[in-house]
Parts: sequence; structure tokens; C-alpha cells
Amino acid sequence: MPKKYFCATLLLFSIISYGQDLEPRAYANVPKKLNVAALGYVFMDGNVVTEPSLPISDFKIQSHNIAASYIRTFGLANKLARIQVSLPFTFMDGSALVAGDLVTGSRTGFADTKVRFGINLLGSPALDKSEFRAFQQKTILGVSLVTSIPTGRYYDDKRVNIGTNRWGIKPEIGISKRFAHVYAEAYGGVWFYTDNNDFLGKRLEQKPTYSLQAHASYYFKNQMWVGFNTTWFFGGKTIIDGVPEASQIDNWRVGGTFSTPIAKGQSIRFQYHVGAFTNNGLDYYALSAVYQYSFF
Repeated sequence: MPKKYFCATLLLFSIISYGQDLEPRAYANVPKKLNVAALGYVFMDGNVVTEPSLPISDFKIQSHNIAASYIRTFGLANKLARIQVSLPFTFMDGSALVAGDLVTGSRTGFADTKVRFGINLLGSPALDKSEFRAFQQKTILGVSLVTSIPTGRYYDDKRVNIGTNRWGIKPEIGISKRFAHVYAEAYGGVWFYTDNNDFLGKRLEQKPTYSLQAHASYYFKNQMWVGFNTTWFFGGKTIIDGVPEASQIDNWRVGGTFSTPIAKGQSIRFQYHVGAFTNNGLDYYALSAVYQYSFF
């Protein structure tokens, strides 16, 4: 990939709940020793509850989310690796029908921290800036491990929370390939969860959630690009005190991304996505804007 593309294409926040990420360029080919700092805002409207087993109906939330994120790339066994840390803060207002009564409420606080470690195993050696200028990208195969750390605000007597009060890990494999001005990607991963032992005085278990993503992006000569994004996530059946719930997830989301440079090493990115098919909650739309600064 020519040098002119790498500064504005590395980062997009994943501050939405498990399995629903739409994150293009997760395995992008960039130089080592690159730093990326970003600040983003996401607005979500609809059923964005993190636990699909909640015994409530007609659940609607408006959520304003601010997130800070940092990425560092480095060489590991001559392969390009990266570490990413994202910390979101959420303002959430909502309403729901509980036993036929309309209940309203709000939550404010930090959400769960996410840490992502990834390495490109094939097609992306760890190159410095001078070597990277002459490198021509072909096909990249990468793997990553995403960890969700339960730092989010949580009330053990509330049905709706910002945090999940449990750990989550997602091993993932991704492949990407560049075709002239088009960049195509596909990822597959599985979320595994620890138990939440303080769910309304009960123990909440959740089966693994499987996710697939696909992205296609078109790059212009001025480093501007547009992309189409889609994800399908399924599974995640919940069990409360040993009793299975009717909470199997089978959701498909689609969206678009637009990114443009605004100064040297700086860019801004916008994304919109919405549910194309939803069988159990998680029926919402999301708008995001992210400012990104890249430096060595």
C-alpha cells in the first residue's frame, strides 16, 4: 500500500456492545512504531441493551458515547503487530414497559474498557517508514485477541446498566486484500464470557456469540475513502440460575463509512449503521464521528 494511505486508515472505535462491531481496517498494513490517538462520539437510538435476556419490553434508549483510544504498532518476530486500548464514557436515557408500566431512567458513567492485540501473520512484515514506502501490499492474514474488561458502571439491582460486570474475550481471524483502489476485508471471531454473579441477585451465564464482518472500501487519490460495512452475529443464549432464556441472537447489520484527511497526520471519519435483520433486541441505529491523529 502506498505511504499516502496509511495515516488516515487505521482506527475506528468499537464502543458498542459485544459482537456488534463494524470496524474496517483492523488488519491494515502500516509501518511499525506508528502511534494513533483518537477521540470519538457515537449516538445510538433504539434497543441497545447489552443483555438480551432482560425481562422487559418496548425498550428504547438514546445513548451518547464519548471514547478515547490509542494504538501503537510494533514488530514481533518480524511481523507487524499492534495494541489498541479504548475507554468509552456513556450518557444514556431510556424507557421501557415493565409489567405493563412505563418506566424511564438514565445512566451515566464509564463503559467497559476494550484492549485489542493483533498480529498480521502473512503479507505484512514489520517495516519502518523508509522501507514501507516501497512495499506493495497483496493479501494479509492476521489474528487478534480482544478483551473486554469490566470497568463499566454497574448496579446489581438494576435491569439496565452501562457495564456488563463480567469479562469477555474474542479471538478473531481476518483476511484483507487490495485491488487497485478497492480494499476488501473479512473477519470471523467468537466472544466468550465469564459469568455475571450479580445479575438482579442471580447468576447470569451466556453461551458464546459468533460474529462475521465484511468490508469493502474505495480509496481516492487525495486519501479520502468510502466504505460499505456489514456484520452478522449469532448465538449468545443466556442462562439465569440454570434456567435457559429465550434469548438466542441472530442479527445482521449494515452501514457505511466516510473518511477524509483534514491536515498532515490528521483525519476525521463518519460512520452510520442500522439493523438489516433483528430477531431479539439490539434493534437500533448508530451515528459516529471520530477525530484521529497519527504520529511517529
